[in-house]
Amino acid sequence: MPSLAFTLAIFEFVIIIFALSLHECAHAWMASRLGDHTARNEGRVTLNPMNHIDIVGSLLIPAVAIFGPFIGFTMFSGALIGWAKPTPVLSRNFHKIRRDENLVTLAGPVSNLILALLALVLLLVVCHAIPGNATSPSGRDIVLYSFNSEILDGVNPNVQAIVLLGVAAIKINFSLLIFNLLPIPPLDGSQLLRNALPYNAVQAYDRIPFWLSWILMIFVGGTIIRMLLMPALNIVFSILTRF
Repeated sequence: MPSLAFTLAIFEFVIIIFALSLHECAHAWMASRLGDHTARNEGRVTLNPMNHIDIVGSLLIPAVAIFGPFIGFTMFSGALIGWAKPTPVLSRNFHKIRRDENLVTLAGPVSNLILALLALVLLLVVCHAIPGNATSPSGRDIVLYSFNSEILDGVNPNVQAIVLLGVAAIKINFSLLIFNLLPIPPLDGSQLLRNALPYNAVQAYDRIPFWLSWILMIFVGGTIIRMLLMPALNIVFSILTRF
């Protein structure tokens, strides 16, 4: 159903902007909690997308990945990647620099994991809250069909919208979680790896060209997301089926 596919695409685009904003807000909030108020002073401890949006990473790349298939451009389809403006952090303000850097770095991906889990809980609530009968589908049927991008007849539009948002939130936040943990500068995974490397290796790591990082993020990152996202979604589908 083209109309359903386009509706899902709009949901995904809105959710990815919110998820990216929460991701950066989490970095800023954690940094402030650990003694560095640089991001807070720049207004980054907020969910307002205008304070976080990067034109390319938050709008252009997600738009191409999400809406590209509607015009026949499928190179980035299936890989919902994106990024926002980097959160400014001054490590010298931390009490234990390496530990606190890692905590600030992990705050972003953890925020995406929390959003995905909250969406999963929402879908489980729908599964149990709508028993269904001979004339209308059960909540579990609505959720499982929606998870496979299908719509059942006789479903309350408000319930259907909530379920579609929940499904989109799970897919997008798992994608962002996987993407940001890749050890490619300047993604979060690169900072975690950098803090684990010996001094000489750090010097070489820091010399990775910016253009190479972009190629790795967009093409290699998209491939890895496609590889890892499906097993993660299969686990979620299994949970929705059994619980």
